[in-house]
Amino acid sequence: MSSRQALPGFNLSLGYTLTWLSLIVLIPLAAVFIKTAELSLAQFWTAVSSPRVVASYHLSFGASLAAAAINTVFGMLLAWSLVRYNFPGKKIVDSLVDLPFALPTAVAGIALTALWAGNGWIGRIVESFGLKVAFTPVGVLLALVFIGLPFVVRTVQPVLEDLEFEIEEASTSLGANRWQTIRQVIFPTLYPALLTGFALAFARAVGEYGSVIFIAGNMPMVSEITPLMIITKLEQYDYRGATAIATVMLLLSFILLITINSLQAWTAKRTGKAQ
Repeated sequence: MSSRQALPGFNLSLGYTLTWLSLIVLIPLAAVFIKTAELSLAQFWTAVSSPRVVASYHLSFGASLAAAAINTVFGMLLAWSLVRYNFPGKKIVDSLVDLPFALPTAVAGIALTALWAGNGWIGRIVESFGLKVAFTPVGVLLALVFIGLPFVVRTVQPVLEDLEFEIEEASTSLGANRWQTIRQVIFPTLYPALLTGFALAFARAVGEYGSVIFIAGNMPMVSEITPLMIITKLEQYDYRGATAIATVMLLLSFILLITINSLQAWTAKRTGKAQ
């Protein structure tokens, strides 16, 4: 006697899933490769390897990796504070973590620029010490940190909530100091979640445009991001050049994400958390 289930069977569910995935993800991505294939190899190489475009690769991927690393550290500390401690305004802080999710990216970019520009509240103070944030690569990094922090916090927070405090007490009772407890008990449990948060923050940052475009200054060879190069090509009606740059960006992002996910799977298997 076959069991009845509320959800459709495997074949029907798989069919719906593949159809939806194809319409939303696979077909648009295939269109990028098809459009790029209209270029000859020499034309493709010229489009994706010009000094200005290469400089944008360095900034986009370098700043995205740096922002994801910063968010991993401070996101873990923020998640730890929200889970382990009670303090005045905790619910407000917890709600503010999600602000970059709800805030339009253009609004975030304008707000950050207004704060960190030379005549801004914070920028005025910073520049008095000879430092400049707005309209530099540092401004790009700042914007990417802002939009990526929630991914790490919301990924690590549930894991910390499931981590029983008694485990830390048991470690302490067995003679471990605080650093040993963090390194040998807490960190191995959080490591897969931290890698996931890092990957999500990186993926969010590498394609970011709205919050970066205002604070970057968009100076050639200095503070131009790769999405801006794609927009510039589109404005020049160079659709094949735009898709060529998009293809390189897509492939590099895919390689980095596969590497991170493979490391996460290896870590989960090593720690006995593989499904």
